[in-house]
Order: sequence, then C-alpha cells, then structure tokens
Amino acid sequence: MDFIKTEIIDYVLLIELNRNEKMNAFTFQMLQELAEAFTMLEDDKNLRCGFLHSKGDHFTAGLDLADVAKHVAKGATLFGDTVVDPVQLMGRKRTKPVVVTVQGYALTIAIELVLANDICIAAKGTTFGQIEIKRGIFPFGGATIRFAQRCGWGNAMRYLLTGDTFNEDEALRIGLIQEIADNPFETGLAIATTIAKQAPLGVQATIVNATKTFEEGFEAAKADLMPILHRLMQSQDAQEGIQSFVERRAAEFTGE
Repeated sequence: MDFIKTEIIDYVLLIELNRNEKMNAFTFQMLQELAEAFTMLEDDKNLRCGFLHSKGDHFTAGLDLADVAKHVAKGATLFGDTVVDPVQLMGRKRTKPVVVTVQGYALTIAIELVLANDICIAAKGTTFGQIEIKRGIFPFGGATIRFAQRCGWGNAMRYLLTGDTFNEDEALRIGLIQEIADNPFETGLAIATTIAKQAPLGVQATIVNATKTFEEGFEAAKADLMPILHRLMQSQDAQEGIQSFVERRAAEFTGE
C-alpha cells in the first residue's frame, strides 16, 4: 500500500496515514487502502484492536476533492461491499474496537472517522472542521447521521451548517473526543493495548450491542443481552476470567 502503513504490535494493528506531503488528504486510492487495513483488522483472529493515527504534522486535511470527486461523479461509492468501511455506512460491519488519535488539521473525513470509531485522543493545537458546506456540498461520510447523535443536535448543527472550525477544547466539551494529550500517539497506543488485553469475544460483543442500540433501537439491543451473555459464558475466556478472579491474578485471554 502506498498511502497507508500498517504495523502489528502484540495484538494491536497500527494503521498510519502516510501522505504527509499532502497533509494526508485522502485520494480515492487512499480510501481504498484504508478500507483494506480495516478489513485486515477484522479478518485476522490474532488482532484485537485497531489504532488509527498519523505521524505527520496533520491527521488529515480531508478529502482530495479533485481526485475523489471524479470518481463520485461517475457513481462510485467510497468503499465496496466486500471490505470493512472505515466510516461504517456500507459494506461489512466492524466488530473490533478502533482508537483514533488526531493532531494538526482534522477536517471533514477526519471527524467522520472519529465519529464512526470508538475512542479519540487529540493533541493540543488540533483544528477540527466539517467544512463541506463551504464547498457547495454536504458531509457524506456519516457526520449528518452521527454528529448529533454523539454531540447533541445544537452542537452538531453549529458546525455542520456554518463550516466553522473549532479546537480541541471545544471538541472535548461537546464529546467528540475523549481526551487531550501532550503525546496522543503514546496515550492512544496505551489505550489500544489495554483494550487488546481484555477478552476479545467480550470486547466484540460490547461493540456489536452498543452499535445495535443506535442503529436498531433500545428494544432490539436489550433483546440480545442475555442470549449474547449465555454464549459468552460458554467460552474459554469466560472460564479464564472467573478462574483469574478466584486466583487473584491477571487473566490471559485467547479469544476462544
């Protein structure tokens, strides 16, 4: 892959945006490579958590509209049906957690990636913006669906309808991010590593059930609670969790 780099540390898949000379603006190819990385995370049983980041000055300046628009104008979707969609609008569902860290510019699809994944850590001096309205279009990567859901209607419309940018303090206030860190890479990787130490089946069940609440409603998610619990209780990891509790030691989960 040319624009996305991957690295495995223990059970964590590090996914790095790697078009720093263009402020990681997403071309159509870069979007496809990101989906490939998310699919790798989902399909590899040895991987338990994803960590999406950039080591450049900026997380991303958004979409490279000159490149992406020519594909969309021909009827293309951002991602295909056979891969895991990083913004979770089509294609395969993501069941494994992803931690995101941002710095510098975090524009348009950056916010949509934050909204579509699980935990976000931001650096001091980060600039957020959902600026599509200034380009004659509107957000089509999920912000119109998830921004209000995550941050409240007024907070979402404040930025969706004006295209105004905002800083990390405001992002924390409205609940878009979970923490501001001096070194977001280290903080984010530490969180991803901690998640990866937990029982994989339990982690995935948590993601799936919480997502179902938003997509299908309270009653649908509630109906799944006990059936999922009964299945988890039959797993080796559940037995290990109970045994480690009795023996007062850290559990060693296998995902079985």
